[in-house]
Formats: sequence, structure tokens, C-alpha cells
Amino acid sequence: MNTYYFDNGATTKVKEEVLNEMIPYFSEEYGNPSSVYGIARNARKAVEEAREKVANLLGAKRQEIYFVGSGSEADNIALKGIAYANQKRGNHIITSKIEHPAILDSCQFLEKQGFRITYLNVDEQGFVDLNELKRAITDQTILISIMFANNEIGTIQPIEDIAKIAKSHNILFHTDSVQAVGNVRINVQEMGVDMLSLSAHKIYGPKGVGALYVKENIKFEKIINGGHQEKDKRAGTENTAGIVGLRKSSRTCW
Repeated sequence: MNTYYFDNGATTKVKEEVLNEMIPYFSEEYGNPSSVYGIARNARKAVEEAREKVANLLGAKRQEIYFVGSGSEADNIALKGIAYANQKRGNHIITSKIEHPAILDSCQFLEKQGFRITYLNVDEQGFVDLNELKRAITDQTILISIMFANNEIGTIQPIEDIAKIAKSHNILFHTDSVQAVGNVRINVQEMGVDMLSLSAHKIYGPKGVGALYVKENIKFEKIINGGHQEKDKRAGTENTAGIVGLRKSSRTCW
């Protein structure tokens, strides 16, 4: 009996060309990218080439890309990292009621830490009301986080309009773009996005690797302690093979 798969929103099959590019980094180029000898330098080169490719996919700069373990981790770093780095300035975050659990659960966690969260309603098509967003902003608002494309109903939010509202109030704007990357052309500079989350396994790459775009000069606290990888913002030995897979899958998006 044939099996037909219709749930690419949940995950995608790893493309053969992606897998083939990953394989050498399991058994041949297995060096630790943070070490200094030859095989490690080869791994480091692969990681930095991937950073460049992901940056190109988003219209970002290479140094603005941080590799993480998943889209959920990217969301956690974005919300908690910004919240902790800006708590002297304010304690208010705005999001919507239909975000991914990585956002909603992070917001609930932050509420227990003393932060105040506004959860915006959406209409019957899943759109946030921009006037409601404007009314929710206070002098304590430090971050707005609105999903680019919803993972269940597919609604694509007016990201540029939301970014303009955030910028006009000097508020940072993050968008969970796990479902949008690869399906919608994205240029973070043109759209005015400050932070963006993505995941490899939604674009025919491997599971267990994602990326977080953070606009240059935006300060955020790390939430995983240990080594000094990813410019001291995300501790843990880099998943070189996975990152190489993300590099290849990002090149096949368009």
C-alpha cells in the first residue's frame, strides 16, 4: 500500500542532496568547530559558510545569524533573551493568542518572572488587529512578537506594518518565521524585522537545527550557559552536520 504524506507543515523529508552534503560531517569531517587543528578548521569553515548562506536567504548580514537546536529554541532565546536584557527599561511584551507554544509557553514563563504579557485577539481569518496592537503599547513595552505564518491555519500576518508600528515606538520586533521561510520571500532589512526564528526541518533540511536572526547591535541575554560558541550567546558544541544540512536546504528554497 502506498503512503501519501500531506503534512509538510509539521516536517519535511530531508532532500537527498541535503543528506549527501551532511554525511561527510558525521564520519570524515567530524572535528569540533571550536578547536584549532586542521579537521576542526574544516568544520568551522563549513559552519561559517552556512552562516553566510542563511544570511543570504533572509537578506541579513552573516554576523547576525546564530545557530541553535530548533525553531523553539530560537523563539525562547528571542523572548527571554530580550526580556532579560531590557528589564530595566520595561517589563511588557505583546504577542498574539495563536502563536506557537514555544512563544506562548515562554510568555507564561516570563509572567512568573514578573513580566507583563498582552495576548492580542485575532479575527476569524487569524489576523491581528493593528489598532488593538497600537492600543496595547505602553511606555513599558520592550518587545512585540507576532508569528509570520500560522502553523495551523496558514494566515500570513502584515509583518511590515507591524514592524513599522514597533519601530515608531522604539520597540523591538520578533517574528516566528518557522512556517514562512522557504514559502514566502523574506528580506529582514526591507521588512524592518529585528529578530526572526527559523527551522531546518521545515525546508527539507534535518531536524535538530535552526537559526535565529538578530539585527546587529541588539543586545540579548543567553539562556544556555557553558562554552562560548555563537559569539558567547548559545553554549554547546555546534551540530556541524545539521548546520551543513541547513546550509544546503537554504540554498534550495528559491
